[in-house]
Amino acid sequence: MKNKHTKRIKLQDVLSEELKDTEFSFYFEREKAISKIAFFVRNARLKAGLTQAELAQRAKTSQVVIARLESGTDLRIPSLDLLERIAQALKAKLMVYFEYKKAA
Repeated sequence: MKNKHTKRIKLQDVLSEELKDTEFSFYFEREKAISKIAFFVRNARLKAGLTQAELAQRAKTSQVVIARLESGTDLRIPSLDLLERIAQALKAKLMVYFEYKKAA
């Protein structure tokens, strides 16, 4: 049975507060980067109509490496060398850039 007096907390409010902590913010942004890489690699592979094994062969790596990268759960951040090989295998251009925070 639901408690009528349960206070609801918005995730955005909790996250805004937690992101003030520099260590939390560092690891949060790191996880976001890993998730974005996973998303982009998987989508590019699917768009190219390749299996993980086919992409791995073209990028001179293993299917396990591609699967781990696409899962977004690997704690390691892929090297620029690996990402460049994947980009070339997909006939894409690897782009790396800095995004600056807006001044308050």
